[in-house]
Order: sequence, then structure tokens, then C-alpha cells
Amino acid sequence: MIEHLLNGLLTALSFDVFPVLLFGVVGGIILGAMPGLTATMGVAILLPFTFGMDSTPALVMLIGVYIGGIYGGSIAAILLNTPGTPASAASVLDGYTLTKNGQAARALSISAVSSFAGGMISTVLLIAFAPILASFALRFNAPEYFALALFGLTIISSISGNNILKGLMAGMIGLLVSTIGLDPINSVPRFTFDILDLHSGISIIPVLIGLFALSEALSQLEDIVSDKKHTLRRFSLKILSRKDLKEITPTAVKSGVLGTVIGSIPGAGADISSFVCYNEAKRASKTPEEFGKGSIKGLSAAEAGNNGVTGGALVPLLTLGVPGDAVTAVLLGALVIQGLSPGPLLFTYSPDLVYGIFSSMLVANIVMLLVGLIGIRFFCKIIEIPRILMIPIIMFLSIIGAYAINNSMFDIGVAVFFGLLGFTLIKFKIPLSPILIGMILGPMAETNLRKSLMLYESSWSFLYDRPIVLFFLVLTAFSVYTAIRLGRKNSLN
Repeated sequence: MIEHLLNGLLTALSFDVFPVLLFGVVGGIILGAMPGLTATMGVAILLPFTFGMDSTPALVMLIGVYIGGIYGGSIAAILLNTPGTPASAASVLDGYTLTKNGQAARALSISAVSSFAGGMISTVLLIAFAPILASFALRFNAPEYFALALFGLTIISSISGNNILKGLMAGMIGLLVSTIGLDPINSVPRFTFDILDLHSGISIIPVLIGLFALSEALSQLEDIVSDKKHTLRRFSLKILSRKDLKEITPTAVKSGVLGTVIGSIPGAGADISSFVCYNEAKRASKTPEEFGKGSIKGLSAAEAGNNGVTGGALVPLLTLGVPGDAVTAVLLGALVIQGLSPGPLLFTYSPDLVYGIFSSMLVANIVMLLVGLIGIRFFCKIIEIPRILMIPIIMFLSIIGAYAINNSMFDIGVAVFFGLLGFTLIKFKIPLSPILIGMILGPMAETNLRKSLMLYESSWSFLYDRPIVLFFLVLTAFSVYTAIRLGRKNSLN
């Protein structure tokens, strides 16, 4: 294995492959930072350009876009309160708060380092334990997916601040929105009101853009119209210190490992991983009250968690031929186009290609770290732009991003609706993130609960006779207990 890795490393650094890898990572970062242009879209856009390329550079470029795109979403999330991708939605909670406190460079450097840690850990685990992780992922069926989604939904209580009731209210809005469209089991239309565009449900990207980008732009526009005095936002170019690095390292390592495990489960993507890792970091923290108020551990957990998925999602793809998320589904198509058959035989018949991909992922994460740190000074210039100019730019990019998903004017209407809804909820101090969590995890919980009941002939015994389900239920109960205890502590103070 060591010999194959060294050969793969030489391949990744060769003149034929490295420029393509660099292009992929940088292009992925740029695409990820633009609201609406997800890593999946970036990989799909570049897929046709690989038709005439050799297998190794083609796959290396696409994986570079994947790694760069997941990280790039945090740039807009931290600086503009606008997650570039769903995977970076959890980064808004503490990243944007740090920016408002004049610590944009510190937040961006923490994001880059944590993303690098998560990506490297996931790649190392992919190389060392791919068959083991694949066998673990095979043990997941509908009951396990339901238990995982239920555990993820407890994040709502953790990020609701001092008023859990308002957080639960927002979470219910997200769950209700997730039910719009065709029933996942019998395809009966639900809450579509005979509107054809609603049959496919509400797309997550326009909702994300509306809730975070347009609502923030409207709030700032209101401040300008009401003649509130605002000085030019200043920030420090001081990046993370040794103390910060020491503080976030355990969180980044744990979130990277957890993100890899979650990523290896088909269907559980970076958006779910980032929130689960954030919730776990808050649960384990001695100062959970700091989360959501500029906690560097919270930001680190979210970033390491979503980048940890990059290696984990390749586990079922390469070992079983089953894509772990939407991006690896596109990569599966790329492998087939190159005449390759993903699965155990890929390691036997094409070891040079497999370990070339592994080595390239290590190099890609290093490139991502360097580009992220070098670009901090440039990225921070974004928040120096006068708000009277920035607000129209944000609105324009938001509209373009919403339209670009399906080339649909309907999605623009969805983004505007949720922008107005988010603006209204901000007035009542209702958190917005629970809506997104409900939309992401709601369908996963509902579909797999119903499948589990069908599998067990309407019996609920799957909740206690499957070890993995029981494990997640214990975590769920503990998470809820921790949130309630923290809420009582805050109310007493």
C-alpha cells in the first residue's frame, strides 16, 4: 500500500496532474463561495470537460472541485451570513458573529485550518479503513437512518438560544415545508394546491438563499432607510493564534472522524454532518452557552464535520459502487464514462488509479489550506465594501443563485418568499437555522420511519432490537437532556 501511495503522490505532483488539481480546488472554492452554486453543481458542470481526458487527471480535477466547493461555502457564510452551500449553513451560527465582532480573518483562518483537518482525517481514514467503514455503512437500513435523523433534529434545541419554544416553532416550519410535494412512499401530492412546480417539493437552495441572504440584506436595507448611523466596518487581519489552534484541535479531530463516519453512510451528506458535529461539539463543551455567540469550537466543528464527508463519501463509492452523496453520484458517472467499474474489483484491477485518487486528495487538502490562508486578506476586503453597494450585489447574486438551480422563475419566488419570512422572524427574534434543519432532516426522518414500520409490520420493536438504533436514541435523549439543563441554567442566570 505504501508503494502505491508514493506512486500516487508522484502522479498527483506531476506536470500532467497537478495543474488540473490546482484548477479544480481553486475553481471549487470560487463556485462554493457563490450562493446557489454548490459543489454538486460544480462537479456536474465540469464533467463534460473530462470526456477526452485520461482517467486519473479527470477524476482528480472533479475531486478537487468537490473538496474546494465544500470549503468555499464557508467564505460567504462567515463574511456575508450567506451560506454558499447547504454544507456551510452551520458555519453561519458562529462564523458571522465573529465577523460582526471584527474577527473575520480569525474566523476564515479557523475555517481553513478546520476544513483541512477534517479533509485530511477523512482521507487518512479512507485509505486505512475503507473496507471496514464500508461494512459499517452496509449495516444501515431504514431504522438506522430514522434514528440518525432523529438525533440530528435535536440540534434544534441546541441552537435555539434561551428560548427553546421559538426554536421548536421554527423547526416545525421547516418540517411542514419539507412535507410539500409528492408523498415519498405512495407519490400522493401533499400541500401542492394544484401548482405543478410544488410537486417536486421545495428546493433547499432557494430557501437557504432567502432565509440567510435576502433576509439579511433586507435587515441592513431597513437600517439604511431608517437613517441609523453605521460606521465603516473594521476588522483585524489577525488570524488564529497558537492558543486558538490548541483549543480547536480536539474538536476538529473529533468532528473530522465523525464526519467521515457520517459521510460513509449513503444518503447522509455534508449538510447533515456539519449540524450533527456542531451539536456534538456543543454537547461535549464545558462552555456550551458560548455556541452561537462566536464560539471558535462551534465554527471548527461545523467546518471539520462537513469536510470530513469528502473522504467518507468515497468509501461506499469506491468499495461498493454506491454513491455516498449527490457529489459522489456524479463521480460515479465520471467513473463509468472512463470505462471503470466502482467496487472491490477496482482496487484489484486499477490500484494505481485508486491510490492516485487517495494521494491527490491529500495534496488537494493542502492546496485548499494554502489558498484559504493566502486569500484571507482578499476575502476580508468584501466586508469593507459600503453597504449601500453591497446590498444590491447580495440581492443580485441571490436571485441568480436561486434561478441557477433549476433555471426556474418559481425558485426565485421561493427565495423571495423565504427572504420576507426570514426578515419577519428576525423581528420576533426567532432563529432561522432550525427551519433549515427541519427541511434537511424532516424527509429523511419521515421516509425512513414509514419504511421501518412497513418493514416491521407496524411494530415499533425496531427502536430497541437494533443496536445502532438504540445507540442513536440514547444520544438523542442525552442531547435533549443537555439542552433542557442548559436552558434552565441560562434562565436562572
